[in-house]
Amino acid sequence: MSVVSQVILQADDELRYPSAGELQTINSFFKTGTQRVRIAVTLSESERKIVDEASKKLWKKRPDYISPGGNAFGQRERALCLRDYGWYLRLITYGILAGDKGPIENIGLIGVREMYNSLGVPVPGMVDAIRCLKEAAIALLNDEDAKEAAPYFDYIAQAMS
Repeated sequence: MSVVSQVILQADDELRYPSAGELQTINSFFKTGTQRVRIAVTLSESERKIVDEASKKLWKKRPDYISPGGNAFGQRERALCLRDYGWYLRLITYGILAGDKGPIENIGLIGVREMYNSLGVPVPGMVDAIRCLKEAAIALLNDEDAKEAAPYFDYIAQAMS
């Protein structure tokens, strides 16, 4: 949920107008709008490049994942991993656009650990994958945009840990 939605819903729940502090929070949110859109555009337009780079880093770091018996061994299994990497990157763009980690939590993290455990996917491997996605994505952003985007990747990695 965006900052604007949160302020409006909270004020409405309490039958009041937004406070001066809440309005300042909304003003700050609007001031960073161009940056958040710029980051989301870069990430979405570079999805394939980011996912490819992240997977190369992960497979180099953990070749056992793509070796016989590994969770990403075989074309189908590897394609499923890459699909998930793209999905998490998309979730991150949702959070960045909203200026809030709520969309990430609500759409993508509830039950994620249980799901991967039930599928026999090593959760530490997914954490490593998110860190590799972060490295690949951050490399495409300027320092200011990287600083804004990094916490969203960290949030997912921490939630999976």
